Amino acid sequence: MTMMTHSLIVIAVIVIAFVITKKYKLETEISMIVASVAAILAHIIVPMGVDPRSDLPFTEIVRHLVEGATTYFDVCLIFLTATFFMSLFNESGGVAFIVRKIVRKFHAHRMICLLLLTIIMMIPGAITGSGATTVLTVGGLVGAVLKAMGVNKDKRIALIFILGAMSAACPPINLWAMMAAAGANMPYVGFTLPLLIVSVTGALFASYYLAGKGQKILLDDALADLPEAPEGWNFTKALTPFLVLIVLILAGRYFPFTMPTLGLPFVFMVSAFILYFIAPKKVNIMQTAMKTVENLKGLVGIMVAVGILNQTMTLTGARGLLSLGVVKLPIVVLFSTLWLILPISEGVLQYAVAPLFGVPLIMLFNMLGYDPVISLAAWSVMWPLGDCLPPTAVVGRAAVLELDYKGDYYKGFVKSALVPMLFILLLSSLMMIFSKEIGAWL
Repeated sequence: MTMMTHSLIVIAVIVIAFVITKKYKLETEISMIVASVAAILAHIIVPMGVDPRSDLPFTEIVRHLVEGATTYFDVCLIFLTATFFMSLFNESGGVAFIVRKIVRKFHAHRMICLLLLTIIMMIPGAITGSGATTVLTVGGLVGAVLKAMGVNKDKRIALIFILGAMSAACPPINLWAMMAAAGANMPYVGFTLPLLIVSVTGALFASYYLAGKGQKILLDDALADLPEAPEGWNFTKALTPFLVLIVLILAGRYFPFTMPTLGLPFVFMVSAFILYFIAPKKVNIMQTAMKTVENLKGLVGIMVAVGILNQTMTLTGARGLLSLGVVKLPIVVLFSTLWLILPISEGVLQYAVAPLFGVPLIMLFNMLGYDPVISLAAWSVMWPLGDCLPPTAVVGRAAVLELDYKGDYYKGFVKSALVPMLFILLLSSLMMIFSKEIGAWL
């Protein structure tokens, strides 16, 4: 049996195992792990090449599973610490203080109010890499303001989802770009500006398209729907933790020989403790930490399962076969279909799509003379748009829960988000096609 046939059988086993487990309503993370174990068993049982079987000792199987589970350990730490920082800021009343100030100051200026609300929505995902974190920390507050602005429920949840997705794509932390770049041995450098341009442009288009028109904000009604901010908050206290965060991150980049490498998890924890001591409302750190872990169980579980699946597909040759299939596509077909392939694959595999499809695409585009950094930045904005698609729909589900949405998921929510999503996909596609020219200009 050839290696290609062997790998095709393994891929078929992964798909069948995943579909069966999902049919029995198991969580996506468990389904991925079951599919990975089934793939290893198929790799052992099905003969390959001249060998009667792919002989893997039990200890080797365990080693691959453990290595895969810890592949994104550092990314999970960033998730947990960054979300803890944002949760602490939210629980202590900082988010409520800022949102109430924006509404009180700019309720008569709809365009400015939308601009500032968009910025508020972009910050949590930009520093955590998670659209779900954005939705869970500030989505409810921004949704309440949008309701007071007369935005209907379908457009409200569509906008919260798109802003959550674009916040995850926004620099400095874009997990899709980080994971694909790591897999291609490419430094995560030069992504900030292209990611910022596309994600912010897409977010602003969505905000003004979905919420640009509506009734005048009724100040009293808007403030009544927002939680009260504790006494003692001011902009100095609210901005200080973020300034510390930015300074510590930039210091390591601009003074590499004098500033020790702190690591993002440590930086987030330092900022969190500074926030705790300057915040006028003291919250229970342990309860906030436990709530953070509880909220991120699914996200961290996805990362662990993705690592195991990625390791398994590499071991069995399935990843190489899929990569080869992508690389062999005619470039015209690739450009015509990536805007569909990337979001749909994100809906199925979550972050696993970054190393699975991102790495071979980087190699292909680099070989064809396109700018790999600009191209990867474009793909990394397309991927998070699939987070409202089944079977995972992580950010979509978070938005539905946070806003207590009772409407039709597809005919209401997804349909309302369709035009802004198509605009973002078009913008990303143009950026990918003209990546060489854009890279030279930047």
